[in-house]
Amino acid sequence: MYLVLGEKPSVAQALAKVLGAKKRKDGYFEGNGWLVSWCLGHLAEYVSPEAYDERYQKWEFSDLPIFPEAWQLAIAKDKKEQFHVLKKLLNRDDVEYVVNGCDAGREGELIFKRVYDLSGSHLPVKRLWISSMEDAAIREGFAHLKDGAEYKNLCEASICRAKADWLIGMNATRAFTTKYYKRLVVGRVQTPTLAMLVERDSQINHFQKEAYYNVHLDCNGLEVIKEKIFDKAEADRLKDACNGASAVVEKTVSTEKTVNPPKLYDLTTLQRESNRYYGYTAKETLDFTQSLYEKKLVTYPRTDSQYLTEDMEQTAEQVIRMVCGKFGYGSSVYPSKPNVKRVMDNKRVSDHHAIIPTAELESCEIGELSKGERDILLLISTRLLCATGPKHLYVESVVSISCADEIFTAKGKVIKEIGWKAIEAAFCQAQGGRNRKAVDKELVAIPFVAEGNVIDSVTAGVTEHFTTPPKPYSEDTLLSAMETAGNKEFDEDTEKKGLGTPATRASIIEKLVSSGYALRKGKQIVPTSDGADLIAVLPEYLKSAAMTAEWENKLLLMEKGQLEGSGFMQGITDLIDRMLLECSTISGEEQNRFHPREEIGKCPLCGSPVYEGKKNFYCSNRDCSFSLWKENRYLSGMRKQVDKHMARELLQQGRTHVDDLYSQKKGKTFAADLLLEMQDGRANFKLEFPKKKGSKKKYK
Repeated sequence: MYLVLGEKPSVAQALAKVLGAKKRKDGYFEGNGWLVSWCLGHLAEYVSPEAYDERYQKWEFSDLPIFPEAWQLAIAKDKKEQFHVLKKLLNRDDVEYVVNGCDAGREGELIFKRVYDLSGSHLPVKRLWISSMEDAAIREGFAHLKDGAEYKNLCEASICRAKADWLIGMNATRAFTTKYYKRLVVGRVQTPTLAMLVERDSQINHFQKEAYYNVHLDCNGLEVIKEKIFDKAEADRLKDACNGASAVVEKTVSTEKTVNPPKLYDLTTLQRESNRYYGYTAKETLDFTQSLYEKKLVTYPRTDSQYLTEDMEQTAEQVIRMVCGKFGYGSSVYPSKPNVKRVMDNKRVSDHHAIIPTAELESCEIGELSKGERDILLLISTRLLCATGPKHLYVESVVSISCADEIFTAKGKVIKEIGWKAIEAAFCQAQGGRNRKAVDKELVAIPFVAEGNVIDSVTAGVTEHFTTPPKPYSEDTLLSAMETAGNKEFDEDTEKKGLGTPATRASIIEKLVSSGYALRKGKQIVPTSDGADLIAVLPEYLKSAAMTAEWENKLLLMEKGQLEGSGFMQGITDLIDRMLLECSTISGEEQNRFHPREEIGKCPLCGSPVYEGKKNFYCSNRDCSFSLWKENRYLSGMRKQVDKHMARELLQQGRTHVDDLYSQKKGKTFAADLLLEMQDGRANFKLEFPKKKGSKKKYK
């Protein structure tokens, strides 16, 4: 008997069907010598700090850092039942080995590892590594199962990533929250992403628009321009000098240019274009694509490759024919012989190849898919045609004309071969003209003029324009920025990974939105005031895109066996130690950044302002020792603490009336005046009771 663990029920069902495990049991399938079950995604997570020690229930800076000696995992409450099924299966005596059939990537490795370890199983592990859920791909994968040990480096990288996220998140969040008396959530990847949003927002808010002027000449129907003159007087002078004057054609240059077809989709590029065309968020796009993958209609989505392996030529050509038939791309827009070789490169495919449709497209009823699934399937299919289509060729003409000792220019394009852009144009037209403007712009031509020609009496004019601020990030542009973050900091030969991975970038954006640090305004993503507050107080290294990208690169080296996990984790430990040391030096004034201090009164010893602290009312003069403790020995027996109102009256009048003092002797509350007296620089209290008729004052 053999056991297979998939990541989701739908995946397990597909695997069971191919393996012949047709009997549905409680939490698994069985049949033909196979047991097939599922993990329900991240079934177990690292426990919170208070699970290691009860004192961590109360957040105190003095308790940091928190470094678990023995890491503990906990099963999610709603997944315990399935875990018990898995534990029982993983410890059955009749099972020869277990196959890790979770998604073929870093997170899939981690999901399986946690379940396997928690179950206490000692079964040999084999790895199913496939890029498609098609029956043929599954059979091929099971025919070539790998030894689980071959993926130990990938597994170690996944564990180190999870530990690093926990350590930075828990320690930094508690440190800055306790120091600033405001909940400040720090994340290894989400914080640098938020920093990019805040920086862009600041650039927009502080942008000062500036006027500039373009001078236009009408040369017998040919318009030439001198752009971006920031001095209006100079623009007007040039216009007046040219108006009615003669102009000479100094140079005409025509250059044949080529626009190569785009590459195939990796996940990030797909998410970006999905947002641009349809407005879908990165998470929505991933969800739609994952659903198509599980329906066997597209290949594995969580990929960072834009190429196919060199053994996929026939498969790609077969799918291209299906796409043309399914979506109505006829011979007028797509050639009969696709150039598949240009998208094939074994060296540029690591774990998974680019996202393309599968042969299951042939029997797919498109109308039965959801709108989101249809849109994404069409997008992926169209990209396959564009990527394997002919080159786009055009002639670019540049004309330079001199007038009044200045050079004016005009540019134009003439299409020679539309090539793959015919497919793009057909797609845009099918979408109701969306993004059609970008296609039509290339069709603009300019009149022919010969060098040396003199144009008499040109007409000149000036138009006013304004510089524009940077645009807020959209999901499209933010994903692009995350993908390339920190690239300038690396050497040319470094394999760059940016912020996060294709598999995690969508969840990072969602976390920023759900935490209240960012919000969506249409297609835009902008930071909130809380997000700006967080970035304002963090040190550069916690919000540095370059440093986080460097960590991602180290995780990649770990996957390849070129870096030990201990070295990576030591770097995280050193960073946390540095962060806590710097946090310990934050001034009292800075700590009250989000809670402007309110003066309670004047110090009875030195006259300096008195402010409220967490446990006392203290003198702002560091050389003065005056303090009113909220909880003190004198009042604790009467079940009373000094509050702000009491402190203000004590400092201003030397007394305050209290209605709810408690008498332990009588077992009831009573009222009295609380008096403040200073003795040897220390605050002391006594009670004065209201004077009754015919009686003297009584003191307690």
